Amino acid sequence: MKRYLLFVSLSYSYSILRPIQDEIRRRGHEAAWFVEGTAPLYLHENEIHLKTIAEVMDYNPIAVFVPGVRVYDFIPGIKVQVFHGLYYKRSDFGDHYKIRGFFDVYCTTSPLFTPRFKELEKKHGFFKVYETGWSKFDGYTLHGKTIESSSDTTPTIIFAPTFTRGMESASSLCGKIEELLKTKEWKWIFSFHPKMDKHIVSQYKLLADRYNNAAFIETDDKEPLFRKSDVMLSDTSSVIYEFLWLNKPAVTYKNTFPANHLINIESPDDLASAIEKALSRPDDLMVNISTFMDQLHPYRDGQSSARILDATDDFIQNYQGRLKRKPLNLYRNLKLRKKAGYFPFGSLYKRMNTDKAE
Repeated sequence: MKRYLLFVSLSYSYSILRPIQDEIRRRGHEAAWFVEGTAPLYLHENEIHLKTIAEVMDYNPIAVFVPGVRVYDFIPGIKVQVFHGLYYKRSDFGDHYKIRGFFDVYCTTSPLFTPRFKELEKKHGFFKVYETGWSKFDGYTLHGKTIESSSDTTPTIIFAPTFTRGMESASSLCGKIEELLKTKEWKWIFSFHPKMDKHIVSQYKLLADRYNNAAFIETDDKEPLFRKSDVMLSDTSSVIYEFLWLNKPAVTYKNTFPANHLINIESPDDLASAIEKALSRPDDLMVNISTFMDQLHPYRDGQSSARILDATDDFIQNYQGRLKRKPLNLYRNLKLRKKAGYFPFGSLYKRMNTDKAE
């Protein structure tokens, strides 16, 4: 029986990693979870929770699946990056995702990303890239078909902005959203990134307390919220494309890369008319959404987690120990060891000397 580790640093990790756990179990193997202390604990009763680094080391996984951007270097097993979003043109690629030397395998989500990662694979030489699709979408499908959405008769808008300074819309739209809460018979769901500024979060929690047609929901899995919603309001967050994948329209505020599959606005004054347009689901918009999402994530078979495990097995069998050594990454790795309280310097000293010898 093979053992795998599911590494959680933020709440969004759970819904990405659970389909991988399901596939691991389907194959007769075992997965355990390590949740960093800064992340909320959303584990189920039937899930294995490793609470300490010592337990992780004893568990000795053959692979570690990571949706975040870093992982502890000292944990046993190859490190597999499975991504926490669909990175389509959020910003310049080189600035938005940096190769920091943490991972052995990158499981790309679509043909729009794979060529660039293949270039990086060739440039760096210490990791392999496999196009697998995104595991999170396995949870959105049933027997290879997208699960049907459900909605009541009152239109529901989910507001899911990014937290990134210079891109976030929550601070700019708060007043206009409150106006719409008063004047429109729409329901609102506020569901923010866990890194959102706390002052902004408090403003929207106050709106949810003040108005019966608004709710602030903190959850590890937004998919049920997407099912309930008719329109998404966002900005330049990658979560937009999770919503579009369900064939539902999105209104964006000052999107960095506006396109014909989005209804983009530049002023809060245009928000009401943009949402009304989205609720009408115009034919040209819906065709543009479908066409684009077929390019961005063409996999609708619910088998991306299976491809991720196949890629992991292929790397272990054919590439582990045969590629260039990952960079020492001394400063970052020491910071992570300090965070974890793990300081067996013998292994790090041995690796430094090995690198010098090579």
